[in-house]
Amino acid sequence: MNKISNQFASIEQVTDQYLTRKSTDAASSGKGISFEEILKQKQDVTGSYELRFSKHAAMRLSDRHINLSQEQSDRLESGVMKASEKGIQDSLVILDSLAFIVNVPNRTVVTAIEQSEADNNIFTNIDGAVIV
Repeated sequence: MNKISNQFASIEQVTDQYLTRKSTDAASSGKGISFEEILKQKQDVTGSYELRFSKHAAMRLSDRHINLSQEQSDRLESGVMKASEKGIQDSLVILDSLAFIVNVPNRTVVTAIEQSEADNNIFTNIDGAVIV
């Protein structure tokens, strides 16, 4: 049977030799991209995050031949920003004769409806509304 020889005087020597800490973590090494820089990269030129349309919402707009003008898109973005500032999670955004249900944290338009088509003008599963 082989004897284990005592080559180390302390636990620190063992950890220094076998458990060397590699500075691969960007935060500890000072290298890499910070969270703030990544966040800034995700922002567009205007400083807001790009508003996305779900497949369902895009189909609704396409089926109804609704094309948002740049001015309407800007107003919709503004409405979503206002909802975000108030802490709204799921918002109804009314824009001209259109109604949009928007998941605010994800900045995603979930559905789009012409107000004339809304059944009884009842909207559920929202926690706030913005009229722009």
